[in-house]
Amino acid sequence: MYYSRTLAEQIVKASNTFPVALITGPRQVGKTTVFEKIREPQRSYVTLDDPQIRALAQTDPMLFLQTYEPPVLIDEVQYAPQLFPYIKMLADKQQQNGQFWLTGSQQFLLMKNVSESLAGRVAILELQGLSQAEKNQTEGLPFLPDTLKPNNRKPYSIKKIYETIIKGSFPKLHADRSVSLTLFYSSYLKTYIERDVRALAQVADERAFLLFLKVAAARTAQLLNYADMAKDVGVSEATIKSWLSVLHSSGLIFLLQPYHNNITARAIKTPKLYFFDTGLCAHLCGWSTVETLSSGAMSGAFFETYVVSEIIKSHMHSSSNAQFYFYRDKEKNEIDLLIARDGAFYPVEVKRSASPKEDDVRHFRLLDKLGVEKGKGAVVCMYENLLPLSREVTIVPVGYLG
Repeated sequence: MYYSRTLAEQIVKASNTFPVALITGPRQVGKTTVFEKIREPQRSYVTLDDPQIRALAQTDPMLFLQTYEPPVLIDEVQYAPQLFPYIKMLADKQQQNGQFWLTGSQQFLLMKNVSESLAGRVAILELQGLSQAEKNQTEGLPFLPDTLKPNNRKPYSIKKIYETIIKGSFPKLHADRSVSLTLFYSSYLKTYIERDVRALAQVADERAFLLFLKVAAARTAQLLNYADMAKDVGVSEATIKSWLSVLHSSGLIFLLQPYHNNITARAIKTPKLYFFDTGLCAHLCGWSTVETLSSGAMSGAFFETYVVSEIIKSHMHSSSNAQFYFYRDKEKNEIDLLIARDGAFYPVEVKRSASPKEDDVRHFRLLDKLGVEKGKGAVVCMYENLLPLSREVTIVPVGYLG
């Protein structure tokens, strides 16, 4: 079964506007598939996963592009950065949009080469795993509290939300429900470490890196603490920082930055760590059943990770220009998520509760003191209906994220 992707519409727009369209994101989130679903019959396809084709692209990029003439879809283009100057040359010569479609899984090396060679000629789109809206095949609009409208959507139960969390968002797990979660995630990690990690970092001890992955997963939705992670893994803080950069470059995690300005002297300036895919995170943490995860010590952290990642994906897959922050100060006043868009800040509180109260969002008032324009707020929770909590805050059932 194929799940329609929100990003497809953005790809068409990008292809009509730029000579090159590039999709980045982790392995197996559907980058090639979404291109394939809208690919015209005349557009050829080639993957650099093939060692012989990759060697041709690396050693004789001009011959490669004469063999695979545009319009062309080139998969895993990060393996042959030698192609980029020649793609630039052909794009400038042909002056035609949509000639090159590219996918890549290693964002750090890929983006470095793209920015140097294809600036002004490429539309860069990011794809993550299936969003809640894509799984439900509903319209995937960017989440903003002031655009939500009541409907007859069936509310998510605790069991259903944690089933969703533990399964994760990789398309293969939803297209083929017979696939074992444990086998899939174990194989995914093995492939990831053997291919992406070796390409991005000099990891001498793969067992230490796997331990690092588990230590990082256990800290999802928490403030980064390099010293504690280094102690738990048995490596230096510099190594932890390097390995976190690898995870970020691979699209497996995101670092939610703290909001601060010249008024927020007491604001904490340490980012929070989140995994994009809650299923991979649960596997790394050893949570194998819905019952143990939903009642375990990390149930709140996983609920928050799911909500925050779904909100970010809703904007990412729509190519929204929103930016994301959280706020926390030394008095432990905190706003879980701030969506900054068009000059306004929309505060979001995440509560694993079915009974939200006005006291839960008291910290939203901090925005009045920070000198920013405050948009409508939301408390995303397990309540059954979309309902005003006050004139400025809406109760949003977690099912309304998609």
